[in-house]
Amino acid sequence: MRTLVILGGGTAGTMTANKLRSRLADDEWQIVVVDKDDVHDYQPGYLFIPFGINTPQQIRRSTHVFLKDGIELLMCEIRRVDPQARVVHLANGRELSYDYLVIATGTTPRPDQTPGMLGDEWHKTVGEFYTFEGAIALKAQLDRFTGGRLVMHITEMPIKCPVAPMEFVFLAEDWLRRRGLREKTELVYVTPLDGAFTKPVASRELGDMLARRGITLETDFMIESVDQDAKIIRSYDEREIAYDQLVTVPLNMGADFVAESGLGDELNYVPIDKHTMQSTTYDTIFALGDAGNLPTSKAGSVAHFSVHVFVENFVELVAGRAMLHSFDGHANCFVETGSRRALLLDFNYDTQPLTGTFPMPKVGPMSLLKESYANHLGKLAFRHIYWNVLLPGRPMPLPSAMSMAGKRPEG
Repeated sequence: MRTLVILGGGTAGTMTANKLRSRLADDEWQIVVVDKDDVHDYQPGYLFIPFGINTPQQIRRSTHVFLKDGIELLMCEIRRVDPQARVVHLANGRELSYDYLVIATGTTPRPDQTPGMLGDEWHKTVGEFYTFEGAIALKAQLDRFTGGRLVMHITEMPIKCPVAPMEFVFLAEDWLRRRGLREKTELVYVTPLDGAFTKPVASRELGDMLARRGITLETDFMIESVDQDAKIIRSYDEREIAYDQLVTVPLNMGADFVAESGLGDELNYVPIDKHTMQSTTYDTIFALGDAGNLPTSKAGSVAHFSVHVFVENFVELVAGRAMLHSFDGHANCFVETGSRRALLLDFNYDTQPLTGTFPMPKVGPMSLLKESYANHLGKLAFRHIYWNVLLPGRPMPLPSAMSMAGKRPEG
C-alpha cells in the first residue's frame, strides 16, 4: 500500500484528493488529507460580506463533507516535513510516512509583518477582507462609516486573488452612492505596483475605470508602517497617506512549517516547476494552489486548472511513465465593478488579458475586459459551481489550457 499525503484541505487539496481517489486503486493507495480544522470557506465570498451580498453562512461549510469515501481526514497542526525521511511531523506528536506529498496549505495574510498594522484598533479602524473574521469585522466598520477618506491599500505582491482589492473599491464606490455617502467620501487606491494591475493591458483599462469613478490611484507605495493613532500609513520613501477608514491587504505568506522544513523561499512558498508543480528539490513533493511559487495569480482558477494538469501527470508518474502534461499558467478572474456589472480577465504565462468573448467566439456569453451583466451573473453563479462541481472533483466544461478562441489581439 502506497501513501499520498495532502497537506491542506482547501480548494487545491480537496480537489486533488477527490480527483485522485477516483483514479487510484483503493487497495493500492491510501490518501490522507491533513488540515488544522474541519472548516472550509468559499474565500471569494469574503469580499461580498462587508457589502451584505453574501452572508457568513453562505460561504462556510465543513471540510469532511466534500471528501469522497476512502479519503482519511486528520485534523491537526503541521509541525514540519522531513523530506529526506519522507515523514510529516504533526503537532500532536504523530508521524505520517508518505510516498508522495502534496503541499496545498495556501497563503495567509500576515499583518504582524508590518509595524503598526496590528494593535488595539486592528479590525476597528483598520479593516481587511482576506479572513472570515476580518470580513465580518469590516462589515461592522462600514456600517458605522459616515464619510471621510476611505483608503484601500496593498502591502506587497503576490497576494491571494490580486483583483480583489480593485473589486473592493469598485463595490465601495457603488455602495457609497446608494447610501448617499459618495459626495462625502474620498476613495484612494494605494498599490506597490507602478499601475493599477500587473498586466499592462488590464492595468490600463482598470486604471481608466478608477479615474472615471473619481478614485485616486497612488502607485509605487512600499509601506513602512501604519500609525493607527494618527491614522496614517507611511512608505519607505517617507510618503504619508492619511485615512479615516483603512482597508488593507497585509503581506501574504505561505505556511510557517514550509520554512521550518527548509522547503520554501523568503515568503514560505515552495519553489516548483511552473509546468508540473513538482518541487525543484524533491521529486516526491508537489505544491498546488497558492502554496507554490508559480509566476501567475494566486487565484482559485489557477488551482482548478493546475490541479487538472497535476492529476493527469501524477497518474502517469506513479505508473512509471513520463509526465507529459504541462500547465500554461492559465487564469481567469471576474472583477466586480458595481451596479451589477463585472468584467472578466483570461490570461496565462505568455499571454496577457485581451478583449473579446469567453468561452465561445462571438457568442460568449461573457465579455473580456468589458463590463457586463452576464459577467456579474457568472461571478455570482461561481459559488454554486464551487460547492457542487469543483470541490467534489466533477469535470468542468472548460479546458485547463488557455484558448485564443474569441480573443482579439491588441492592435
